[in-house]
Amino acid sequence: MGSLGPSDRLKTGRTVVLARGSNQARGLARYAIAFLLGDPQPIGAATLDRLEQFHLDSVGCGVSALAMKANAPTVLRREALAAPPSLALAGRRTGALCFGASRFSAVEKVVAANVSAVREWDSNGTNFGYDPLRGRTAGEFGHNDFYPVAIAAAHLAGLDGNTTLRLMLLIDEIRGRLAEVFALRKYAIDHVHHGAVASAVAFTAALGGTEDQIESAVGLVVAHYVPFRAIRAGHQLSDSKGASAALAAETAVISSFRALAGFVGPADVFRNPLAIYRLNQPCPEGESPFDLELGQSEDAFAIHGMHFKLGLYEHQSAGAIAALINLLTRFPALAGDIDGIRALRVKIYEPAFSIIADPAKRWPSTRQSADHSLPYIVARTLWKARVAQTPDWAELMLLPEDYDDEAIGAAEIRVLIEKIVIEHGGREYDEKYPDGIPTSLQIDHVTAGVLESGLVQYPLGHARSDPGRTAAVLDLKFTRLVAAAVDDPQALRERMKISGRSIEEIAELYAFSIHGCDPG
Repeated sequence: MGSLGPSDRLKTGRTVVLARGSNQARGLARYAIAFLLGDPQPIGAATLDRLEQFHLDSVGCGVSALAMKANAPTVLRREALAAPPSLALAGRRTGALCFGASRFSAVEKVVAANVSAVREWDSNGTNFGYDPLRGRTAGEFGHNDFYPVAIAAAHLAGLDGNTTLRLMLLIDEIRGRLAEVFALRKYAIDHVHHGAVASAVAFTAALGGTEDQIESAVGLVVAHYVPFRAIRAGHQLSDSKGASAALAAETAVISSFRALAGFVGPADVFRNPLAIYRLNQPCPEGESPFDLELGQSEDAFAIHGMHFKLGLYEHQSAGAIAALINLLTRFPALAGDIDGIRALRVKIYEPAFSIIADPAKRWPSTRQSADHSLPYIVARTLWKARVAQTPDWAELMLLPEDYDDEAIGAAEIRVLIEKIVIEHGGREYDEKYPDGIPTSLQIDHVTAGVLESGLVQYPLGHARSDPGRTAAVLDLKFTRLVAAAVDDPQALRERMKISGRSIEEIAELYAFSIHGCDPG
């Protein structure tokens, strides 16, 4: 049986609604203060376990990217290590730790470096912003990128592990619920903006900010630091795409520090007629375009509708990978005779068809484009199946080496891409998204004939897929990502467990050695 979706989980806990006719920036401030410090309600074990999973997965991605010297996180980490801690807030601890560093550096730069590392492989958690039971189906994307914001704030504020988990959950809850009610992509705004708003709220609240200060921090983020999807335009994507969350987190921390120091930002920004919300979705005077419902206790949190990636790929391609695995499982001889494939057709939904079947990405030349190219992802997975013992997620997992220059430029992959056709499945497919990832795959083979995968709706890793099988593959993914980066992957896995940790253990959480990285 699949895991419960977000609508199901909302039945098992308390929520609070910030009405569209209210000052939602102040509402977020009150919610955050109560959630962290004022009136914390019990959080369900299932929620905390899932949060630990998402954090561990993000660390594995980040450590791997740094060990393999991926460009953007390496540049940003070098910048952070060269920046000493500031004394912006008198009487508080200063600085934060980059992954693999032994010396504290400027908080905002550390946050940028760590979030960049987490996001670089585009392999950590994701969400689709979907809760049909309550009519919240804006369907904005988002990712579990912002845990380094919580870890940095926890050090500054002197929080133990259990409170740090609350802080991490707070960020995921705010950005996850915003994704359900406001689709940034419709207005060419990058989805990381929801994460910046959430980070500003959580970071300021954790450091003891008042309602006024939290509102100012949010107002600064919304009024001054809105990232547009220009970072994703062009035939081949650049560092800006992968580092978008990092730069958004950096601006959130800077805005928080300024607000805590007394800088007053614009108030009531969700109802501001010239801010991105009402400007893009006009609504009656005195209202924002949406109500915002937020979890308070037990398992009433958006994290239960978020998904895991079981390797390096754009999450919307997970249905195609699962469909291919289904076919290879039913027809194992196919993997040994891929030269006999005459054509491979994939049917998929919008917006996946526009994003990962974009003709500009059909022949990728950079990793950032290859992991958003459905033809490349399918071709590379099929090529790996030639030598796999078992055609399953564990054997066919796409890893960083599947996106290096040699892999992207391989002649055999180009031959396979030539045979791949991506089709829009039409209304039948579109109606099943974003509840699932509706995809089907057909192979026309010279000897086996025409083979059909059937429709895949909830591939492994999806929030409604088998949680036990997903967890097993996630464990393997973590080990494979960090195996060459640390001496003992299991020791790192144990170190990253946050529940029950002391204040000092949280402060030093990321102070472990990464092979080939300057410890600072």
